[in-house]
Amino acid sequence: MGARANRHRGEIEALFDGERRVLCLTLGALAELETAFAVDSLTGLAERFSSGRLKADDLIRIIGAGLRGGGNLLSDEDVAGMAVADGLAGFARIAAELLQATFGAGADTQNPLPPHPA
Repeated sequence: MGARANRHRGEIEALFDGERRVLCLTLGALAELETAFAVDSLTGLAERFSSGRLKADDLIRIIGAGLRGGGNLLSDEDVAGMAVADGLAGFARIAAELLQATFGAGADTQNPLPPHPA
């Protein structure tokens, strides 16, 4: 892939299966997520993401929408089968970075996963 991510457009880059890809939550990608998460506004979507209680399926949907928004023709099923460095923690970091790039400094995306039970 020759294109580079432009943070001013809300894009990020991540490695999936060793291939660098651009992700972006475009308006179309955000509309897709509003439907997937059954919320009626962008505010509802941001609140859902800032809850810190995302499931693995949520990460797949967020990253899948971001990949499609970045021009990658991948389904959520494709995303579910992909590998990233650090496994689940790597997927969580990618989702958090994508949400931060989209919603800005006010978004609480530092820990998109619930705490691990002791």
